[in-house]
Amino acid sequence: MRFADIGQQLRAYRLESGLRAEEIAARLGVSRAALYRYEKGEVIKLDTIRRLAELLKISPLSLLGIGVEYFSRPLALQERLRQVEEDAEQILQLGGALCTLVTSEGYDAALAEAMAEAADESAERVAFHAAAEQALGLLSARKRLYQTRRPSIIAMVTERALRGFLMDGVAPALRLSEAGRHRARMAARAEVENIAALMESVPMGLQIGLLTESEPTGSFIVLRARERAHLCANPFLPDSPPMAALGVGTITAADEAVTIHQRVAENAWREARKGAEAAGRVRLLLAETRMH
Repeated sequence: MRFADIGQQLRAYRLESGLRAEEIAARLGVSRAALYRYEKGEVIKLDTIRRLAELLKISPLSLLGIGVEYFSRPLALQERLRQVEEDAEQILQLGGALCTLVTSEGYDAALAEAMAEAADESAERVAFHAAAEQALGLLSARKRLYQTRRPSIIAMVTERALRGFLMDGVAPALRLSEAGRHRARMAARAEVENIAALMESVPMGLQIGLLTESEPTGSFIVLRARERAHLCANPFLPDSPPMAALGVGTITAADEAVTIHQRVAENAWREARKGAEAAGRVRLLLAETRMH
């Protein structure tokens, strides 16, 4: 067994469960420090794995990294994705309006501002603030990891998703004031211009294409490491509400799943607009939405 992998999955499933570390440790009959050691990759007995799986309401195979991993909480899926990205050398993304790992500092600031405003107006203000802080921390950690490791990225965003992003702004599902929503839309415009600039300049190891005719029915990411590849199907936007997003994300290393998604993405990349052509189309979209 790869105890480091088990520990990583244990942490992700702990976030998925919504239970605090001390609650899980108490029910398991161990100290919180022992639970954290398990998460860091300390040797763990099969019986303990079985009991943890029962407590977290998952299959023991999921903790062992066998089969499909399911996540209904954005925070849990983001943590698991961060773990997979630690070893990824190539990242292939299909769908959506953003490539999360290369969003600008302005986007991050706008997202933080929107979450802070929504948290202040929430009936669960303290819990919302805590969840928002955790979500922003995970986003920051993933981006720092990318900047350090620099895996190659091929991302395909869609014209329809970009149009929706421009119309709704950053964090469309959050309840914001009229002024807050205006700032969110302005931040979205700045971020779309950033995407156009990246398309045009084509930085080393980063390619962003634009899908115009073919619109995927969903988005996914294939992450390839030296030893194996993972597929992540993520229904949650980067700016999903940290407490109330509705959906189920999956991660799997099954060869069949990775292969078919890789093939679909490669076919889409051949049809995608790239470089100056893609950037021009994105800037035309910016002009059109400004007129309306």
